Amino acid sequence: MEKIPAHHRYLSGEPHWWQWLTILSLDAPLVAVAWQRGLAWAAHGPLRWHHQFILGAAVWLAYAADRWIEGWRLNPTRVRTQRHWFYQRWRWPVAIVWSGVLLTTLGLAFTELTRTELKTGLLLLAPVLLYLISHQLIHRHHRWRAPKELCVALLFTAGVACFPTANQAGFLKEIETPLILFCLLCFADCALISLWEDDVDLSHGQTSLALQFPRSRPYVRSLPWIIALLGIMAATRANTVEMSAISTCAGASGIFLGTVDLAQRRLGRQLSRTLSDVALMTPAILLFWHLLPQS
Repeated sequence: MEKIPAHHRYLSGEPHWWQWLTILSLDAPLVAVAWQRGLAWAAHGPLRWHHQFILGAAVWLAYAADRWIEGWRLNPTRVRTQRHWFYQRWRWPVAIVWSGVLLTTLGLAFTELTRTELKTGLLLLAPVLLYLISHQLIHRHHRWRAPKELCVALLFTAGVACFPTANQAGFLKEIETPLILFCLLCFADCALISLWEDDVDLSHGQTSLALQFPRSRPYVRSLPWIIALLGIMAATRANTVEMSAISTCAGASGIFLGTVDLAQRRLGRQLSRTLSDVALMTPAILLFWHLLPQS
């Protein structure tokens, strides 16, 4: 990677190894695929490799597009994060890779997905595009726009449930409790990051939950612990081992996320942001234990 210019004093030199998942926008796809797999396993829903690839690729495309646009709009002297500097510095190579991933994903979708799955996926694509256009272009500076943290949480949750729902009648009813917990985790993750990075959003000219609703800070900080409690309660009341396990994952993520927030000042913004996304990957533990059968 090219040496960071002197005016990027906020970036503290070259990225640490643990930042690359976030810089390359790979953290969110990993979270999405882990929860898609975990929820499908818990409800015995049909899920094949191409469902996981398409979801992971779609999440990456959305996150990469958001950061690409952000990097394109920003004056280089105002960039405050390694991830935005990366997308600004490597704008055109990223655009080429992005186009290749898009074509590959579309090709796989049109050849492997059923008509119902394809319709469901295209139905979800519309609000994703509306979000990008609204929050990056039309309503970027609007004080009363819908909080991006809430939009991301809802879209993320819909994406995770998309293909299993299309394939299995009653899937949503079976996994409604852990799915709601996952949605709350996504919101808590994004909301906490908005608290930690409020100076970044100010510098980038971006509106966030922390800037829109400053009085929400204590409620946001309590949310991970509420999720942890709800996850533990759901695990104890679950009817199956699988539902108990996936609810336990939600509770564990809440504890992990809350702990990261408590240690945020000592850890620093960058490490805290990375760990907050890792906190949401708890269903991967089930994969390592070989509890999730491979398709």
